[in-house]
Amino acid sequence: MKGRRLLKTPSVTAKFFLLLVLIAVGLDGVAISAPVTVKGYVLDSACAFTKGLEKPISRECATSCANAGSQLVILADDGTIYWPIAGTTPSSGQNPRLLPFAGRK
Repeated sequence: MKGRRLLKTPSVTAKFFLLLVLIAVGLDGVAISAPVTVKGYVLDSACAFTKGLEKPISRECATSCANAGSQLVILADDGTIYWPIAGTTPSSGQNPRLLPFAGRK
């Protein structure tokens, strides 16, 4: 076996470095963003997703649907639907915070 080099198992330092590289590559597309302002109509999710409404029918309709359990969403002018949720795990809807704006832009 003279002249041949046997492969040794990677050192702890090499394993740690490889782990850091894999984490960095995995987090490459993940961005931590600052809070943003979203402008649009606040309406219940059923009207936004199933009825395809571009704005609420009325404030009363959005409020009664939210009070009945439908989650409120924000429908932006470009048609994007934002579904605000809490940053906790498990997450929860934001109806209590959005209810004052239900049916309004």
